[in-house]
This record gives sequence, structure tokens and C-alpha cells, in this order.
Amino acid sequence: MPPRSRYRTDINTALAKGSKHTQRERILAGLISAANSDGYASASVSAVIAAAGVSRPTFYEYFTDRDDAFLAAVSVAQARLLEIVRERIAAEPPECALGASIRALIEFASAEPEMARFFSNEPLAAGTKALDARDKSLAEIAKLVERSYIGLSPETTVPDFSPSMILGGTLRLLASRLRRGEPTLTALIPDLISWVKAYENPLGQHRWRDLKAGKALPRSPFISEEPLSAPGPLPTGRLRMSEEEVAENQRQRIMFAAARLAEEKGYNTTTIGDITKLARVDSRVLYGMFADKQEAFMAVHQFGFQQVMDVTAEAFFAGKTWPDRNWQAGLAFTQFLEKNPLITHVGFVEAYAVGPGAVQRVEDSHTAFAMLLQDGYQHVSEEQRPSRVVLEAIITTIFEIVYSRARSSQKPRLSGLLAHLNYLVLSPFIGAEEAERVIDEKLQVNKA
Repeated sequence: MPPRSRYRTDINTALAKGSKHTQRERILAGLISAANSDGYASASVSAVIAAAGVSRPTFYEYFTDRDDAFLAAVSVAQARLLEIVRERIAAEPPECALGASIRALIEFASAEPEMARFFSNEPLAAGTKALDARDKSLAEIAKLVERSYIGLSPETTVPDFSPSMILGGTLRLLASRLRRGEPTLTALIPDLISWVKAYENPLGQHRWRDLKAGKALPRSPFISEEPLSAPGPLPTGRLRMSEEEVAENQRQRIMFAAARLAEEKGYNTTTIGDITKLARVDSRVLYGMFADKQEAFMAVHQFGFQQVMDVTAEAFFAGKTWPDRNWQAGLAFTQFLEKNPLITHVGFVEAYAVGPGAVQRVEDSHTAFAMLLQDGYQHVSEEQRPSRVVLEAIITTIFEIVYSRARSSQKPRLSGLLAHLNYLVLSPFIGAEEAERVIDEKLQVNKA
């Protein structure tokens, strides 16, 4: 049975009694409810106090502003999750710590669906401090997993992949289901435990648990030598361009300006004025093309997704075998994202802040990339076929890796992780040993 939520019991008691010493919990419960209902951007102080049933002065007795309360709610969710993780890890053998943590994540989501929905979704939309808090939570769980391995013999088999990335991918997989209100999340446990077991290797032979970028590889033939960029400003005087050409020039300058500002300031703090100033267009031009800031960023996100998908799919279908297709697709995918960091940042870091439309496009992209993995079903036996849940987990983990690298550097070395990404993709289909053989063969060819 999923562990019972003491926090939820306390919140319900507070809502029922309305006593002074529970006002802080009422506010946090109101914030979680408001954010889950309409998203971080709409969870204003007014929305929070309405959901909590407290006055505005009461809110400011406990919190300086909305973001202060938001981070406090994230901290409460983090503490509850870590409590469940520690209990679950302690109850299982140390070599099973990663699987135990995944089980704990799902039990947390089942026992505390509102809190888990908030924790898995809204920090991704709330700016730098909230992203830091989310990532710190995953890092702390990963540390618990790594500590469990201390003292195990080198022959002990444990999953040979980054625990924090696996956990981040699992959290993303749960996020969409919690947003849709799907029941019976515990049904995911067998598939996900089987998934992480596919990466098992003896501890003394681990190669992939540390995401250390390898050497640069030759440029994919599907990648342009130059990054995507905005066109220059229109010349003054009489233009020898059609109205459509002028509009497209201005539209691209607006989109690239929005992408630059997302990387420098973040979506939430970027204004229309910031965009028009950097793009060197009048605000009337922007409003003639986009209804608001959100629509402009949606256009950037759509443009980026289409570019990434086109390059990746073209490289994939040029491969001769399924493992070769994955290698070629991964090379094009990572090198495109390296060469176009602005698109990478908007697509993998700022997407949730842009709003529900961008979030839906992220989930659509999960499905699109998972379709490339389904080609692997033709090359393995029925017994070796990973479930559709596993395919989704592989893709969400890749997204977590790109997100993590994009946050840590303006020039992420993603193509240096191509071998890691192929190990992540291939092992559930053909086994860890065969996946390593294929990867080593590819690396040897590139070395030559």
C-alpha cells in the first residue's frame, strides 16, 4: 500500500478547523491548489488567498511574496518525497536503491497526487530558484542511491547510468500523468523497475553512471556548419522586398530576440519591450503578428521543435541498421542542439514557463521521438521488446539530460554524451553487453 500522507491530513485538519497555528499550512495548500488549477503564472497572491480562505494580511504575516510561498511549498513537497525515498531504500537491498527510489516516486505520486502534481510540474515553470530547488531534490535522492552502493563488491550488478537523470526522467513521465489525473500509477512500477535493470553491469565495470562528455565527433552531414540566426535589420529607404518578405524578416528577428532573452533573463521576466528593443521593431509590428508575449514564445518553441525533429528524423532514416540509425539520429540531434543553444534553452528549459500550449508540444515531441524507438521492435524478439512505458521513460530521460546540460552551460557538450545516450536507448532492446559492443564499434570507427 502507498504510504499515508501526514501532510495532507494536516492540511485537511487545518482547512476544517481554521485555527491560527495552521494558517501557514492553509496558505501552502491554497498555493498548491491554485498552481495545479491554472499554472504557476496564474497562482497570484489573490488566487492563493482565495483558495486558502485567508486574508491578504495573513498571507504577508508568513511570506514576503508569492515566490517565497511557492518555494516553501516546493520545500514541503521535497521533504515529504525524501521521507518516502529514505523509507523505501532502507527496506530494500542496497543494490536495488535506484529501483527503490523509482518505486518511492510513484508511491509519492499515488499517496499525494496534488502535491506530486505540483512538485513534478510547476517548478519547471517558476524560474531559476524553483528550478534549482527541483534539481536539488533529485540530486539529494541520487546521493542516497550512490551512498547505498558504498561497500558493495565490484562484482555486484547495479544500473550503470546516472541516477539523477533516471529519476528526472521518471519524474517527467509522472508529471504528464498527474496533470491528466490518471489513476493507478502503481501499475507503472513493474515496467520501470524492469527498465532500470536493463542497464545493470558489475560495479567494477561501470562506464555510463558518470555523465562525462567524450571527445568531439565528426560533424553529422545533416547539420549545417552555421547555426540558425536572425536576419539583419531591414535597410532604410525604399525596399526592394515584397510585404511578405518584410514580414518574415521581422517575424524571425522577433523570434530570435525572444529566444535570446529567454536564455539571458528567463521567460517570466522578459517583457514585450525587451523583445521589441532587441529585435529592433516597433511594438505595433509585434502585435500585428502575435497576440502577446506567450504567443511569440510559442512560435519560437514550435519553430525549434520542427527544426530538431526534421534533422533527427532525416539522420535516423539514413542509417542502414537500427543501431546505426540511432547513432546517426543521436549525433544529429545533439550537434544541432549544441550549435543552436538558444533553441535548446527555449525548448528544454523554458517550455513549461511559456504555458500549457508549449507543455503540450513537449509531450507531443516525446511521442514523436518515441516513434523512432518503435522501429527497434522489428529487430528484437517478442521477449526483448520493452513496453511503451519504457520507450517514454527513455525519451523523458534524454530530455532531462538535455535540460540539465542546457541549465549548466550556455554551450552544452551534448554530442560528447552520444555514447551514453545510445547506451540508454539500446540496452532495453538488445541488452547492456550488446549495446556496449555496438557503441565501442562506432567509437572505434570514428577514432580511425
